Amino acid sequence: MSKSSNTFNFKKISALEILVFILFVIYLVFQIQTPSVLIPFISSPFGITIVLIITLLVFFYTNPILGVLSLFVAYEFIRRSMSVVGKVVTVKYTPTQMKKDMEMVAMNPPKMVTLEEDIVSKMAPYGMSEPIKMELSSFKPVAENINNASMV
Repeated sequence: MSKSSNTFNFKKISALEILVFILFVIYLVFQIQTPSVLIPFISSPFGITIVLIITLLVFFYTNPILGVLSLFVAYEFIRRSMSVVGKVVTVKYTPTQMKKDMEMVAMNPPKMVTLEEDIVSKMAPYGMSEPIKMELSSFKPVAENINNASMV
């Protein structure tokens, strides 16, 4: 084996690949936001597909290090574009707490006492009636002979 096959050859990297590598690193390190003009295009399924195709082309036809870095950049690019879209929609359509409370009051009107509840509260209030009085009786229950039948 020759020495050149084991070491990474920096002479094969073009100036354009070095420039793209530097731009990718700057994009990741400084967390540059996606321009607002591009957000509607990137957040659509067609835009995501285009970004993924470009990423795969860079991955297969450039330096492997630049290809792996392009995967991270594509992920961050799509994530940052989606987070901007998500924040605007969430803030715009989220109701305030006062509006939520008013809706809950409207859904839960004051409870009215029904006729049955009113009669039961008047007729048999638990704990307020007279205590039960036991009366003594001369009656004694008698069990008959069941002739070895089972008790069902």
